[in-house]
Amino acid sequence: MKALDKTTAQKIKLAIFVIAGLSLFILGVYLIGNQQSMFGSNARIFATFNNINGLKIGNNVRYGGLNVGTVKGIRMVNDSTIVVDLTIKKDALGYIRKNAKAALGTDGLVGNMIINIVPGSEEIGLLNAEDTIHSYRRITTEDMLSTLNVTNENAAMLTADLLKITRAINSGEGTISYLLKDSTMALNLEQSIRYFRQTAASTSKMISHMDDLIVSLNNKNNVIGLLRDSVTANQLKSVVSNLETTGNDMNKLVANLNATVTRAKEGDGAINYLSNDKSLVKKIDTSVNSLDATLHNLNEASIKLNENLEALKHNILFRGYFKKLEKEKEKQLEKEIK
Repeated sequence: MKALDKTTAQKIKLAIFVIAGLSLFILGVYLIGNQQSMFGSNARIFATFNNINGLKIGNNVRYGGLNVGTVKGIRMVNDSTIVVDLTIKKDALGYIRKNAKAALGTDGLVGNMIINIVPGSEEIGLLNAEDTIHSYRRITTEDMLSTLNVTNENAAMLTADLLKITRAINSGEGTISYLLKDSTMALNLEQSIRYFRQTAASTSKMISHMDDLIVSLNNKNNVIGLLRDSVTANQLKSVVSNLETTGNDMNKLVANLNATVTRAKEGDGAINYLSNDKSLVKKIDTSVNSLDATLHNLNEASIKLNENLEALKHNILFRGYFKKLEKEKEKQLEKEIK
C-alpha cells in the first residue's frame, strides 16, 4: 500500500515537472519568436551597405529606439555592395519614409550589431514592401586608426620642426633670437611704442580741434557761414557788379576831366580867366565857404530825412509796403543771377 502511494506521488511530481518544463519552453519560444518577429504580420524590405562590420542573421532592426524587425538574410552583390534582407512589422512599416536611411550600430557597448533606421523627411511618401533603403557610411575602427596614424606622423614632423626652431633660437641664430636676446632692441621698441602713444594722443586732440573748427564754419554768424548763405552771396555779387560799373564810370569821368583841364590851360576862355584872376579867386573863396555851409545844412537835412524814413519802415501803416519792396528786390536779384 505504501509502495503504491509512493509511486502515485512520484508520477504526480513528474507530471508537474513536465508541465512546468513545457510551459517554460512555450514561453521561451514565444518570447524569442516575438523578439525575432516570428509571429504577427510582417513585411520584407532591403537595405544596401558597403560594409556590414560583423552583422549576422537574427540581429534586431530598430526604428526610433524600438525593435521593429530582424535581419533575415545577407547577400553580397559585388565588391562594394551588400544587400541585407529585413523583416519589418507591418504596423511599423506605415511610419517609415522612402528616404529613410539605415545605419549600423551596437546594442550597448559590447552588444550585438543592430540596424538603426533613421527617419526621413515628411514630404516623401511611405515605404512599401520589397522597397530598398540606402545606408550611411559608418566610420570603422580601421578608418579611425588610419586617421590617427596620419595625425601621429604629422605631429611627429611638427615636433621635429619645432625642436629645430627652438634649438636655433637658443643658440643665437636668426632674427628671432636676436630680438629676444638683444636688450638694446627691447629698449628701442619700448621707446617707439611710447612715441606712438604720444603721437596717437596728439592726433586725437588735433582731430577734435578740427571737428570743432568744421562745426564752427557751418555757423552763419562767422565769415565762412555768412558766405554759405545764398541770400548774402547774391547781395555780395550785386555789390561787386555795382562797384565794377562805378569804376568804369569813374574812369570815363577822370578822362573827361583831364581833357577839360588841358583845354582850360591851353585856351583863352573863361576858365583860364577864372583860374588866373586873383580878385576873382577871393570872391570864389567866399562863395565856396557859403557853399560849404549850404552843403552842411543839406547833409543834416538828409540825415534827419533818413531817420524819418527809418521810422516809417517800423511804422505799422507803412511796414507792409517796405517789406513788399524788399521782396521785389530779392526777386529781381534772383532773376539777374539766373
